[in-house]
Amino acid sequence: MIKVVVVGGGWAGCAAALAASKAGAQVVLLERTDLLLGTGLVGGIFRNNGRYTAAEEAIAMGGGDLFVAMDANTRHRGIDFPGHSHASFYDVTTMEPLVKRILQNYGIDIKTRARVSGVIKHGKKIQYLTDDNEEIINGDAYVDTTGTTGPMGNCLKYGNGCAMCILRCPTFGPRVSITAKAEIKEIMGKKADGSYGAMSGSCKINKDSLSFELKSQLEKEGMVVIPLPENLKKSGMLGKKACSQYAIADYAENIVLIDTGHAKLMTPFFPLDMLRTIPGLERARYEDPYSGGVGNSIRYLGIAPCDSSLKVDGIDNLFCAGEKSGILVGHTEAVVTGLLAGHNAVRCCLDMQYLELPPELASGDFIRFIHEQMTTEEGIRLRYTFSGSIYFERMKSLGLYSAQRSDIAERINKASLTDIYNTCLV
Repeated sequence: MIKVVVVGGGWAGCAAALAASKAGAQVVLLERTDLLLGTGLVGGIFRNNGRYTAAEEAIAMGGGDLFVAMDANTRHRGIDFPGHSHASFYDVTTMEPLVKRILQNYGIDIKTRARVSGVIKHGKKIQYLTDDNEEIINGDAYVDTTGTTGPMGNCLKYGNGCAMCILRCPTFGPRVSITAKAEIKEIMGKKADGSYGAMSGSCKINKDSLSFELKSQLEKEGMVVIPLPENLKKSGMLGKKACSQYAIADYAENIVLIDTGHAKLMTPFFPLDMLRTIPGLERARYEDPYSGGVGNSIRYLGIAPCDSSLKVDGIDNLFCAGEKSGILVGHTEAVVTGLLAGHNAVRCCLDMQYLELPPELASGDFIRFIHEQMTTEEGIRLRYTFSGSIYFERMKSLGLYSAQRSDIAERINKASLTDIYNTCLV
């Protein structure tokens, strides 16, 4: 039986593991912390704007397990907030165990607290990996979904200092890039001012530290917009955010809170003494382990060079997904690329032609467009997402955006890709 090893248990890694298992491989998923989902443990937003289209494309192609799980664990749906329509918010406090059970039901071997320390190659192929305990992990193909954030030194060098973010580097050690360990030169994204990286776009406030009235409104309506006084408006921060779809005036001129189980504050950081001057936030406290009054983690510091099949350049049996595969933002984007990478890892083992999603699909155009843009100095300073900014505008102009499930399913059918991810290849 062929074996696929996925390194990194965020949304992209979980999707890659599922796709590889469905295609017929024995799958091992390695995660250096004790929880799956990575930044998905604090995210929670999906189906907003073009992400609805991308999710429904994945579902029609047979890769809907994770989106069905998000839908089943939704706190609010059909929410409109500044710049976004028909959003759903899953509960970040209960999502991880649900996803873990789904993976286990597919027979995926999940190894948490498994931090890779070495990559052993023979020519242009990875032979095996080693972990911190000097154990050998063998595979026929590998998927790098280790992300682009950390270690802590990078957050200090390129950002506002370590924010003790969800990556929990002090506890489990810094992120390890399989691509870098395989001696492939990685790509670094830039901010608008040309400096490296981009700051994660939100932080969390403990809901119980909100006023009773504000907490009640947030839980009832799903989101709250609080106008800022003139002296607290913060337009200068917008260019620092990874989530450029939120780099609009509404987020500089208002506090925007979203109910994802925590109170998600849609800004990278906000000084606590200033935050507590706002009515309803007088007792506000950032949810541990965030230091959201000071800074946030820095992303896009280790992107793998890859093609539209998501095979990493220079290594014949290594694929990548999520932020590892391009300057992309969001859980939906991670799942879409993860499905493709995991599926193609199995095709690699069987010497089959790799699947590339056609440009007639939003997902296919998205992957191609990102890679084209990243070859330019201007493009490397932008961030790409189905939910806003430059790519959502492109989606609409090309007629790829739709919120009609039947239309999206028909598009997949015309591309002859219906249930492709449910097809066993072995």
